[in-house]
Amino acid sequence: MASFPYNIVGFDLDGTLLDTSRDLCVALNHALALAGRPPVPFADVTRHVGGGAAQMLRSALTESGGVDEAAFDGLQAELVAFYADNIAHHTTFFPGGAAMLDALDARGVKIAIATNKKEALAVRLFEELGILHRFACVIGGDTLGPGRAKPKPDMLHAMVARCGGGAAAFVGDTTFDVGAAKAAGLPVVAVRFGFNDLPADDLGADAVIDHFEELVPALERLGCVKDAA
Repeated sequence: MASFPYNIVGFDLDGTLLDTSRDLCVALNHALALAGRPPVPFADVTRHVGGGAAQMLRSALTESGGVDEAAFDGLQAELVAFYADNIAHHTTFFPGGAAMLDALDARGVKIAIATNKKEALAVRLFEELGILHRFACVIGGDTLGPGRAKPKPDMLHAMVARCGGGAAAFVGDTTFDVGAAKAAGLPVVAVRFGFNDLPADDLGADAVIDHFEELVPALERLGCVKDAA
């Protein structure tokens, strides 16, 4: 097998590696009900996802009448607690996800997660799905402390360091992911099937894919461009 151009491939979680939309929608609507707000239809929930639980809740509250700042922290805590207890009822890989991880493993790639989801929630989700062992590291939005989540580059720098260094690429679905990768100086692949906050082709990624079977070839092409440069 030809040498693969990246030692490390990092992934966003929600809307990139896993379709978490139904479990997130149930948790969000639990919190909205506590606040006396109408539920978000499942078809609309992905518009609110990408920046972590606080941003998801704030976005939904804003659309349904505004944010009560005095009550917000308690409501967010209720959302997170409910989600933690119901985290993996409907969540699955996007099509081809498991086979894609196998393909990266076969190439000796260290697979990492950098998500704005809280680290403990990400780890709990992977444990319940039985896939935590597949990742060299899991970095959450709270891992490095306040103000350092995506689109800041800090999480991706930490991801590379925790995986032992080397050539790295990132895969995501939103402006948070592409912005973080660009700021960190990493090539980035966007997925069209995710929770895109802009059309995937408008995110500014170095490549865009429709299915995970396209990821390894896309990374190989990006590696050839990097080597030529």
